[in-house]
Amino acid sequence: MKRLMFSLILCLASIVAFANEAKEALSNPGRPAADVSVDEFRKPDQVLTFLGVESGMAVFDVFAGGGYYTEILSYLVGDQGRVVHYNNKPWADFVKKATDKWFSDGRLAAVEQLVATSESLLGRAAEFDAAIFIMGMHDIYYADPDTGWVAIDGDKFTQGIYDLLKPGSVLGIIDHNAVAGSDPEVVGETLHRVDPARIISDLEAIGFVLEAESDLLANPEDDKNTNVFLSENRFKTDRSLLRLRKPK
Repeated sequence: MKRLMFSLILCLASIVAFANEAKEALSNPGRPAADVSVDEFRKPDQVLTFLGVESGMAVFDVFAGGGYYTEILSYLVGDQGRVVHYNNKPWADFVKKATDKWFSDGRLAAVEQLVATSESLLGRAAEFDAAIFIMGMHDIYYADPDTGWVAIDGDKFTQGIYDLLKPGSVLGIIDHNAVAGSDPEVVGETLHRVDPARIISDLEAIGFVLEAESDLLANPEDDKNTNVFLSENRFKTDRSLLRLRKPK
């Protein structure tokens, strides 16, 4: 009993430490005001606490977009950590204006920017303690030549993410939920959503273990049948928050 109580106390202490570090990262005065203004909706400090990301870690930000989470991570992991801001070329082209601003004048100089094909992640050294994939996994299930979105080999891509993580490392996923059982190739393109059960099954198939799910970003009033980019859906979609782990 005493050993169990001691373990619980250590666990709670770790959670408090994670939360304090994440809140400190959010309070960094260098963050753009536009980013700070959406923190209340995106809840990044609670997300990163749930995922257990802490100072000194090496973190791979998958389809990092403009860099909202990348910047927070750079402050969180600190000088002893490492952050890679990764996009494939279509994503990089889409967010170029934002990334040019984010990384201008030497801002976030310690962050490594990587633009490469999704398949090129295969076989990378297992050098990261965590990876996050925020609102982007639905994009691996479809191709849209009209917008320049190329087809992705989802099996190779997710295997590549698995490869670059050290054993015991965490993968955090956030995405807009689709109706259960819906075809990801259809709803990924038309609604930019995905059934979380499909995410879990595909990641478990390559070896990840689902460790926990959170309702932190849930919205039961979202019927999951509308495009996430509609103005009325901004920060109001039902979103899954998943913590998976690469086994030791």
